[in-house]
Amino acid sequence: MIYLDYSATTPLDSRVADLMDTVGRDSFGNPSSIHQLGQSARARIETARRQVAATIGARPSEIIFTSSGSESNNIVLWDVIQREGKHIIISELEHPSVYTTAKVLRKFGVEITEVGVDNHGRVVPADIAKSIKPETALVTVMTANNETGTIQPIREIAELCEEKNIRFHTDAVQALGKIPIDIGNFAPHTASFSAHKLYGPKGVGALYVARRIKLHPLLHGGGQEQRLRAGTENVAGIAGFGLACELAAKDILPESQKLASFRDQTIGHILHQFPNAVIHGDSEHFLPGVISIGCSGIDAQSLLMKLDLDGFAVSTGAACSSGVAKPSRSLIAMGLNDDECKSTLRISFGRFTQQTEMDAFLESFIKHAKLMTKGKKAEAPS
Repeated sequence: MIYLDYSATTPLDSRVADLMDTVGRDSFGNPSSIHQLGQSARARIETARRQVAATIGARPSEIIFTSSGSESNNIVLWDVIQREGKHIIISELEHPSVYTTAKVLRKFGVEITEVGVDNHGRVVPADIAKSIKPETALVTVMTANNETGTIQPIREIAELCEEKNIRFHTDAVQALGKIPIDIGNFAPHTASFSAHKLYGPKGVGALYVARRIKLHPLLHGGGQEQRLRAGTENVAGIAGFGLACELAAKDILPESQKLASFRDQTIGHILHQFPNAVIHGDSEHFLPGVISIGCSGIDAQSLLMKLDLDGFAVSTGAACSSGVAKPSRSLIAMGLNDDECKSTLRISFGRFTQQTEMDAFLESFIKHAKLMTKGKKAEAPS
C-alpha cells in the first residue's frame, strides 16, 4: 500500500519507535515517584518538554503534555466558562475538537461567533475585528487547514487580539513539523499540537501556554503537568513526541522542499490532463505536502475506492469526519456547493514518500479519472 494520507496521520518514524521501546522497558516507573525509577521517567518527560519547546521557540515551562491535540483544544475552550467573558470567536474551518466543543459550550451560556473565510480558505483579520464584543474572551483560528493546507494569517490575528486584550488560541496540529513555527513570531497565547501528525505516536499531544496565561484544568486529580492536566503521564509516548519534534526541526527545510516539489509536479500533471480541474486553497500560503483537488463529473468517493484497490491510500477530506455523509464544512465555507465538495480528493504526502510512488499514483489517478468521465475532459466546478 502506498500511503498518501499524511494529513490524517503519519507513519511512526523507526527512530521514535526504538526510543519508545527503550523508554517503555527501562523507564517504566511512575514519574511522580521519588525513587530512582520514578525520577528516570521524570527525566524522560523533561527532556521531551525541552525538545518540544525548542522546536517552537518556547520555554520548557510553557509546554503541557496532554493525550491529543483535541484535548489541548478542549482545555482552552472549556476554560472560558470559568471566566467573566462568555463570548468566543472561531473560524468556520476549525477542527471538530474546536467546532463541536464550541457548539456544546452554547448550552452553558457561551455565545459563539463563527467567522467565514475567503474563497481561498483564509480568514480575514478584519472580519474578526468586526466580531469582537466587550465580553469576547477568546478567539481561536487554526494555523493550517487539514483539508486544503491553507495557512492562516496567525500573526495578524494575534496582534489584533493583543491590542484588544483578548486571548488568542491556535490549533497548530497540522503545522508542526511541516512549516517552521516560532511561537514568539506567531504570538498566540495558547497553541495545540499532536505527536501523530509528525511521525510520533498517537495518544500524545501538547499545549503551549504562554507564561502569563492562567488556565483552569479540564481534568482534576493528581496535579500532574503543572496542575493543568491530571493523570499519570504517558512517558514512552511523550519521549517519542520529543524526539519526533527534534527530528522534524532538524530536517524541516529539505523535507519541505521535497514535498513542495512533489506538490508542484502532481498539480502540473493533473492540470495537464484535466485543464478544468480546480486546486482548492491559497496558492501562496499553503502546507507543502497537501493537495485538495476537484474535478466535476468525478465522484471522489468512487475514485478513492478505485485508488484503494490499486494500492493507494488517499482521502476525500478530514479523517475525523469520515463516514459522515455530509459535504466538507471547510470546502462549503470556501463557497463550494455540495457537488463540488463530492468531486474533491485530498492527497497528502510526507517524509517517507518516494518519487516513484507519486509517479505510480498519478498513473492510477489519471487512468481512473478519465474512465469515470467517459473520456471527456473534466469540467471545472462553477
